[in-house]
Amino acid sequence: MATGSESEAESSVRGVLRQVLSFERDVLVLSAAMFAFSLAFQMTSRYVPEYLRVLGGGAVVIGLFGTLGNVISFAYPYPGGVVSDRIGSRRALTLFGLLSSLGFLVWLFADWFGVVTTGPVALGPVSLPEMTVPVGVFLGLLLAQCWKSFGLGATFAVVKQATTPERLATGFASTETVRRLAFLLGPLVAAAVLAAYSFEDGFRFVLAVAAAVAFVGTVAQHRLYDAGEDTLGKSFAGVSGVRDDLRSLPSELPPLLVGDTLVRFANGMVYTFFVIVVVEFLEVGVTLPVVGRLGPAAFFGVLLAVEMAVALLTMAPVAALSRRVGLKPVVALGFAVYAVFPVMLVFAPPDPVVVTLLFAFSGLRFAGLPAHKALIAGPAEADAGGRVTGSYYLVRNLVVVPSAAIGGLLYAGSPELAFTVASAVGVLGVVFFLVFGEEFEDAIAA
Repeated sequence: MATGSESEAESSVRGVLRQVLSFERDVLVLSAAMFAFSLAFQMTSRYVPEYLRVLGGGAVVIGLFGTLGNVISFAYPYPGGVVSDRIGSRRALTLFGLLSSLGFLVWLFADWFGVVTTGPVALGPVSLPEMTVPVGVFLGLLLAQCWKSFGLGATFAVVKQATTPERLATGFASTETVRRLAFLLGPLVAAAVLAAYSFEDGFRFVLAVAAAVAFVGTVAQHRLYDAGEDTLGKSFAGVSGVRDDLRSLPSELPPLLVGDTLVRFANGMVYTFFVIVVVEFLEVGVTLPVVGRLGPAAFFGVLLAVEMAVALLTMAPVAALSRRVGLKPVVALGFAVYAVFPVMLVFAPPDPVVVTLLFAFSGLRFAGLPAHKALIAGPAEADAGGRVTGSYYLVRNLVVVPSAAIGGLLYAGSPELAFTVASAVGVLGVVFFLVFGEEFEDAIAA
């Protein structure tokens, strides 16, 4: 059993760094590559909806963009594993890194690809308005997310093998901290650039930097990573085995899967529109000492950094706390923050202090992420963690696919309606998990 002092040490930044540095070289290389790609993606992805709007896309198009991102999250991991099996992990990671780097360049030169304009379209009871679709933005997304297709399975496998059941949440907190540091720094870089230039010019510069960072990460990963003994993707049974895997899920997972899916569906409805709400709906900026005036676009980057700073400060302590109170309460906390944040944001006054506090509150949703991952991986048998994780995320990501498109249709009518419905769906997921969710008893220290 861990003593109080040991728990405190594990919750400190030094404890997190010590655990990260204890990984073998190949894991460290992959962690560094993950940091590079996360940095590039976080500098850009949260601003792409506003970039899309500037290029002529409306609310429905922005919603479709978010849905394409959901489709990619669902569809990429399996073929990514097939590619890895065929050509080897090292070559596959390099290929997907280069494709991601190319994706940032396509975003940079998105106007070169022109736009497609569609007339009003009736889909049964739903009527889609005339739409302008910047083709390059959608094509860039297909490429930019390529490298991420390998990240999820590798993280779960490494942590599952390297930690004991009662320390799973702490182990996930360590790897998440490395990745989330990029989530903190990326928006700050974007904010600094956007504070000095107009949005369109500044964001193009950010995209150029992101492409360079991703390319350097790809080269470093290719030269330093030795995947000779890596088995990532080789144990995946294929789509035909998903049904059997779902039927054999540990009893703790079905209620978690239902609650998680509802919460993520709710978040998916409005996640793409967070930047639009801050920049166009609330139009909130801030004047900071030394820095001076930050317009709404630059201020949004600061808000994302505040959100991630809270996540980094709370993730490890909350993971340690989960060993005493259990995983379920901590996971429920994260779900609850996901659920109520949309309605709180859309009805917030255009006050920079209030909006900053709201994004600080939003950072608490990440505090429950290590416990959430531990609750997924923990109950699985030692040789079935990959199949359990893959089946869980396959189902969740499939159901969430249309969420952004639905959110876009609602947002086109009323931002308040879209965000309120999203929160209602999220609250339903929280209640379901609280009523039916089960605890993973091995995660609680004796």
